[in-house]
Amino acid sequence: MVSLVALERKAVVGHILFSDLAVQIDGRPISAASLAPLAVRPDFRGRGIGTRLVTNGLRILRERGKAAAIVLGHPGYYRRFGFSAELARKLAGPFKGESFMALELVGGALDGVVGSVRYPAAFRI
Repeated sequence: MVSLVALERKAVVGHILFSDLAVQIDGRPISAASLAPLAVRPDFRGRGIGTRLVTNGLRILRERGKAAAIVLGHPGYYRRFGFSAELARKLAGPFKGESFMALELVGGALDGVVGSVRYPAAFRI
């Protein structure tokens, strides 16, 4: 798990959380994390806080040996970090569509024919 906050004069103005996520590709487990939530206080949006939180969080995941990250979010925002709906299409799970995206933190980590993702109970709606 990776949790980061952005501070402005000792006040929290942004937060991101990456949780361990059970992912398999062709029956082999992949060390992955789910990005959720990412939040920036409305009066601090547009200042690059979210971008820095995502960028730093992904860097830490790589340093910790995670092979992939998964997000359910706005495609126009997350694509710029390399997240791809196409890469997530093979992952059977509770989400589908253009907002369900994956990012390889290790090249080829999600190579394969079929995969699955199993979210912890806290993610269930």
